[in-house]
Amino acid sequence: MVVLRREIGDVLRGARQRQGRTLREVSSAARVSLGYLSEVERGQKEASSELLGSICDALDVPLSLVLREVSDRVAVAEGLTIPDTVPVDLTSCLRDPRSGSWSARGELAPVG
Repeated sequence: MVVLRREIGDVLRGARQRQGRTLREVSSAARVSLGYLSEVERGQKEASSELLGSICDALDVPLSLVLREVSDRVAVAEGLTIPDTVPVDLTSCLRDPRSGSWSARGELAPVG
């Protein structure tokens, strides 16, 4: 059975580690205790929407992208096929029109 809090924690930890940041740095920026953030990342605590928002802000990653990656992970666990397309309205807000590259806010890794 998929445990949502574990998937959320894995996605948040992955985003933090890809940025090369420590738990202490992110917990300070998110204004949450280091121990609590650690428990969220390990899937031991359910994070409120407000707390998730604070952590995402501290990581400079949109909450919607975190939730999308979590959703994709759950779909894979359920044996569903995930479309490999991103809605146009989402890509337009993340892609820099001058360079055509993704903005720094879209740093989540693909799943699967």
